[in-house]
Amino acid sequence: MSLTVRSRQSSHPVDAWRLRRLAKWALAESDPGKAVDLDAHALRVFLVDEAEMARANWEHLRHEGPTDVITLDFGGQAGGAPRPGPLLGEIFICPVVAEVFAREHGTTWSEEVARYLIHGILHLRGYDDRNATRRKRMKREEERLVRAAAVCFPLSRLAKRGTVLGR
Repeated sequence: MSLTVRSRQSSHPVDAWRLRRLAKWALAESDPGKAVDLDAHALRVFLVDEAEMARANWEHLRHEGPTDVITLDFGGQAGGAPRPGPLLGEIFICPVVAEVFAREHGTTWSEEVARYLIHGILHLRGYDDRNATRRKRMKREEERLVRAAAVCFPLSRLAKRGTVLGR
């Protein structure tokens, strides 16, 4: 089993090693049992461009256009109470969409990417945002983890140094 982080886009160069460290941290911090065996996970994280995200959005959700994050849970237990233990799934993140949301929320695209990674891991842990009650619970946990991650990691450094974007 493994944790894989890959960037399949070129517009927003990311430090995959730092993103992988953040993913490992989020896996441990989000585990209700806190007995995480990182080798037991089969999690793949992909940073993709708008075209690939739009294809994934249509293929998996039947929604048109790119979105910020898509989580595919192959463990088959999405929704309900948070679950401990190994995760099996994929998370697709679109940095171009992250940049749009970053402008709206006064953050950086790399901070938004970190938020989407945490959001995806929470979905794999069983959190659901399909109704108001569950969304509030998930958002509360997401905010807790994002704040804690910002203390542990310089989230702005997920973007490779020297990156200048002309968007």
